Amino acid sequence: MSTISYLQTASMAGQRAGRLVVGLLAVIVFLASLALPNQAFAHAALIKTDPADGAVLEQGPTQFSLTFSEPVSPLVLTLERPDGTPVPLTAFRLSDQTVEIDNPQPLKSGTHVLSWRVISADGHPVGGSLLFSIGAPSAPPAVSEAVDWPLRSAIWLGKVLLYIGLFLGVGGAFALAWLSGGGQAGRRFVIVAILGGLVATPLSLGFQGLDALGAPLSHLVQPVIWRTGLGTSFGWTVLVALIALGLGLLSLAGPGVIAKPLALASLVGVGVALAASGHASAAEPQWLTRPMVFLHGVGIAFWVGALVPLGLALKRQSAEAAPLLRQFSRLILPVAAVLVAAGIVLAVIQVQTPLALVNTAYGRLLLIKLGLLVFLFTLAAVNRWKLTASAEAGSTEVQRRLSRSIGVEMLIVLAIFGVASGWRFTPPPRALAIAAAQPVSVHIHALQAMADLSITPGHAGPVVASMVIMSGDFGPLDAKQVTLVLSKPDSGIEPLKRGATKPGDGSWRVDNLVIPVPGRWTVRIDILVSDFEMVKIEAPIDIRP
Repeated sequence: MSTISYLQTASMAGQRAGRLVVGLLAVIVFLASLALPNQAFAHAALIKTDPADGAVLEQGPTQFSLTFSEPVSPLVLTLERPDGTPVPLTAFRLSDQTVEIDNPQPLKSGTHVLSWRVISADGHPVGGSLLFSIGAPSAPPAVSEAVDWPLRSAIWLGKVLLYIGLFLGVGGAFALAWLSGGGQAGRRFVIVAILGGLVATPLSLGFQGLDALGAPLSHLVQPVIWRTGLGTSFGWTVLVALIALGLGLLSLAGPGVIAKPLALASLVGVGVALAASGHASAAEPQWLTRPMVFLHGVGIAFWVGALVPLGLALKRQSAEAAPLLRQFSRLILPVAAVLVAAGIVLAVIQVQTPLALVNTAYGRLLLIKLGLLVFLFTLAAVNRWKLTASAEAGSTEVQRRLSRSIGVEMLIVLAIFGVASGWRFTPPPRALAIAAAQPVSVHIHALQAMADLSITPGHAGPVVASMVIMSGDFGPLDAKQVTLVLSKPDSGIEPLKRGATKPGDGSWRVDNLVIPVPGRWTVRIDILVSDFEMVKIEAPIDIRP
């Protein structure tokens, strides 16, 4: 074959491969769009506010409080006045899972919006708003809940490129140093993957800062964006990832005597970087989840990092192909066993129930990933037990077939990267279950009486309601009888009336209460003060699904 014909054939093959990659990525995006919800979520869930969302107060509070399902760090706190003027809230205190916020000025009559944005322990931000009114409600300022798709797309792409740099780049450097004995096959690809990771990693930090502050892509150059991103737990992932990528690049450039130690340190850095932040690493018990994430990440880097050097060595039928294939096939079985075991442990902790695989966005993404993994493992098994022996023996045709099969494996791996990057925008069922088990509470305050009401758990279904009744000036109130009344007119549900009992701890309690549907309910507490006086106080309360 002439040089021109060879170049034309290679060009056509490259174009076909390029079209296949683009098509595969398009399928990934489509599947992810079906599996993902329209809004971004994070682990921390708001379970209690003071004042309650929708409350009407006679006078402005001296402070606000937000209680979450897990400890958080505030990023942006803003109070929007009835005329639309925003007031930054900068004075706050953290008390366990509660953020206590000082109100810096007296509030005028009308509806106010308290907007908050916090970041949870896994490094993922979450935000929201609550409305309350002083005196009489007014038309509230508009609160936008639109998803910033350009930023979300940038975060997803940055995550995919970070995975390529860590797994294909660093993993490839390890394969060249330890399995190939300093071979040249795939070296150029590995260098490009690492350099791409070195660019994508700091950009991902900027995207994290934008997401944390709810800022658009146009604000990427602002220093506060980068400081905020670095201040999250994802900042540690970025710092360790940069070190790992740098060590991997040095292992390719340095002499053989230090290539192996550098490549090994780089591979360890991949596991440490992934274990530093993220859904799985933040899950309890962390003494188990963080090591599992470490092993899972190292196993992935070892496996997929060797694919490109191995595939190219087989395609070129170079002298290093047989030794590289022999080393890889000897070690891949125990590595795959550890990889699968760690993945199963993490999946069980995150998903918890089989039903969550179809009822949650996280579970649906996991099902897509599992389908791709079944395909990948099936193909890998065929390669290992059907083709490897003949390829090691020097069969030219089998080596070419194995090289093509490895190319398909690489496409599946890229698809898995795309699906896994979608988890950045979804809370695992574990976190949803924790949030659902938390109570919802509301403080109801009127001139004649006040009450602290707590409904546990705070979702639809069987619940227990507990109330502490006081007088309007925070003094004790000797009530003769207390009745809890729940209604939801917009769903056609008439008032549910349940008499409360006194368990002896100073509170009133309603057992065996069933809230049939989630959503915003109106809760009223009828307090019989004497035979001639009945006090009724009410407020809205949000019941989770």
